[in-house]
Amino acid sequence: MHSQQIIQFGEPLEARDYPTPEPKGTEVLMKIDACGVCHSDLHIWEGFFDLGGGDKMDLLTRMKLPFTLGHEVVGEVAALGPDAEGVEIGEKYIVFPWIGCGACAVCKAGDELLCMSPKTVGTRYNGGYADEVIAPHPRYLIPYGNVPTELACTYACSGLTAYSALKKLSHLGEDDYLVIIGAGGVGLSAVHFAASVVKAKIIVADIDDTKRAIARQSGACETIDNSDPELALAKLQEITGGGARGAIDFVGAPATGLLGFNGLCKGGTLISVGLYGSSMPLSLAMLPLMMRTIQGSYVGTLEEMHELMELVRAGKIAPIPYEVRPLDEVNNALMDLKAGKAKGRIVLSPHR
Repeated sequence: MHSQQIIQFGEPLEARDYPTPEPKGTEVLMKIDACGVCHSDLHIWEGFFDLGGGDKMDLLTRMKLPFTLGHEVVGEVAALGPDAEGVEIGEKYIVFPWIGCGACAVCKAGDELLCMSPKTVGTRYNGGYADEVIAPHPRYLIPYGNVPTELACTYACSGLTAYSALKKLSHLGEDDYLVIIGAGGVGLSAVHFAASVVKAKIIVADIDDTKRAIARQSGACETIDNSDPELALAKLQEITGGGARGAIDFVGAPATGLLGFNGLCKGGTLISVGLYGSSMPLSLAMLPLMMRTIQGSYVGTLEEMHELMELVRAGKIAPIPYEVRPLDEVNNALMDLKAGKAKGRIVLSPHR
């Protein structure tokens, strides 16, 4: 098994070769065809999440190095554990990565995203920056039909995260506005999915001219340059006539969070998704006075993944832009993502 691994946090990934893992119990060995590169991979590679106020979530206590990143995985069934049923060798699937421990109360109730001891592919056990990976059970293998393999992998996180966030605002009506902040891979996915999930008119805010242009081509009715937060807020309030009914922050920085919150109308909801980090000042009095809601949204459930792929396989969702690179160019891919140079999603292939 060939892998690109974190050997030391913040240092370039290194190529490592290991024996092919042998699937046990219900496990399935997948030969990887493609794996997307996600912004959360950058935070894990750096070794921490910025909690604001000088506080950090240190990953050294949660992860054992060396470690293989990658949670947007598509591959071919190569071998089955003795208890694995329902899939056949040679079949191709997306590997659903957001897996719980399977033993706690929330997992048994079907709420694996709430598990406090998750076994997430690419964050808690070795993932898809490799040519092979283990899926713990066939139920986490999602068919993708005739969707291009390199596109299909992006739905495991980028697509699912956008879909789940949009569903939390599915109550919005056709006269409402929804502002999507950040037009990277996840934000653009949300623009593409929006018409299938919400009726609201879509506004996209991003500091990059090219990304705003892509967002307009993808269905946004208006775009805003939020490089100047005050001007952006004024423009948002002008377009919406006093504020948006909903906002989704796919960046998660102080400036974008404030734009989303302050840009809401009375009774509006901000969905916070991005993991850029730090913290923002919040007027507690404005929560009850304006009856605003802030809700976190983290990836999505297995049920939502099946819902999403039904829409994708039916051709109801346009593909996002993506670029395929060889697996061994992963360090350049991470640096381009960090610098904001990625237009859509970067996908790694071990076969290039």
